[in-house]
Amino acid sequence: MTLIIIAILIVCYLLIATEWLTNVNKAAVAIFACAVGWVLYICYGSDFVMREHQGDYVDFLNGAVATSTAVKYYIAQNIFLRYVGKAAEIVLFLLATMTITEILHNNGCFDFLTPWVRTRKSHKLLWMLAVFTLIISANLDNLTTTSLMLVIMHNLVSQRRQRMIYGSAVVISANVGGALTVIGDPAGLLLWNIGAVTATNYSMSLLLPCLLAWVVPVYLLGRMLPDRVEIEWRPMPYRGDDTNLNVWQRLLMLFVGIGGLWFIPTFHNITKLSPFLGALCVLSVLWIVNEIFNHRLLDVDKMTERRMPRQLQYGVLQMMLFVMGMMLAVGVVEETGAVRWLARVCDTHLHNVWIMGVIAGVVSTVLDNFATSLSFFSLYSVVDNPEANSYVAHFAQNGYYWKIIAYCAAVAGNILAAGSLSGLALIKMEHIHVGWFFRNVGLKALLGASLGLAVMALIYLV
Repeated sequence: MTLIIIAILIVCYLLIATEWLTNVNKAAVAIFACAVGWVLYICYGSDFVMREHQGDYVDFLNGAVATSTAVKYYIAQNIFLRYVGKAAEIVLFLLATMTITEILHNNGCFDFLTPWVRTRKSHKLLWMLAVFTLIISANLDNLTTTSLMLVIMHNLVSQRRQRMIYGSAVVISANVGGALTVIGDPAGLLLWNIGAVTATNYSMSLLLPCLLAWVVPVYLLGRMLPDRVEIEWRPMPYRGDDTNLNVWQRLLMLFVGIGGLWFIPTFHNITKLSPFLGALCVLSVLWIVNEIFNHRLLDVDKMTERRMPRQLQYGVLQMMLFVMGMMLAVGVVEETGAVRWLARVCDTHLHNVWIMGVIAGVVSTVLDNFATSLSFFSLYSVVDNPEANSYVAHFAQNGYYWKIIAYCAAVAGNILAAGSLSGLALIKMEHIHVGWFFRNVGLKALLGASLGLAVMALIYLV
């Protein structure tokens, strides 16, 4: 049964990696894998529980007779819900931040971006789009940031080939920006939740490598552009009755939303509560401010014109379901004991976190970067008291193993557009072929990622 559950996860990975070919939604695949995996696990629950949790199960029975129903109750209450709780922490955080983004977007708080990036100088436009994407992605999720910036770019640039280049720079900036902070990407958020990293140490350790992985490919992409670019000077979109806010009100809401997200690490350090609660606090404050500013529209019960694209809202829902499904699917494999066996194999035959990072990067070029990161993170637990052995110290809090995997998985997603949700959004919007992306963008991203990894290794050695 363990082999069957592992086979289901492998098939799940193959379908996720080939989503751009099969058009089979990765969220549906992940949900199916987790549901079937846990059903199979509970069907053979007695064997798994007696092997992995015998002492806890005996305490749970408290002298009662061990029956198949008792085993199922034990698995449902003591094993399954633990993984649901871990996944719910990530999903609730994403739900809060995405709702914050939608409130800000619907009130025009990002409208100032379009006038700022209006220029006919191609290189200036490229770097402005890249910088804005990097900054926003460090605070919001990659998919939302990419979709927001791609819409702005698409409305400005008329030529398709130039849009492909600008869109590629947006994807690179979104993935790298998300890797810079613990709240910018689900993988970093997962590390933060399990106590593997602290927010400040994580960002400072990845700052220079991420900047290299960003600057190098964006600069090389700029060399593919002409000196001047044709810009479509479109008027601002009609808002109807969706907002009546002036500039200072929009800036205040932006400050509350983004500034509140910056406060979440401090909230977590003070209270030790899960970061999603801090995100919900920020959402509640922004929601109250939104209702105060828009009380006239709310009083007359006018419908708001939602400027957030429907496909983005659908994509956001898919991402949350995908994260939930993957965490539960990997969790059931952990409970079979197969993950610990694989960790022992890696310790015996590899025994090098840098090689494991490179392997994670190779896998992440075709597999989703969150699925890749989650798989490698699950191999080890955080070491509370690292020994003098330098290899063991890699798995302590703020150890290099967590950062290497997070960095390699994030930046390797830029080599093939299909390796990240941001890249898939670009493929669907501009109808880009993966082959074109690899030849014109992927090799440049590989160069930047390699330089960043080399600098990370140099910093560690020094």
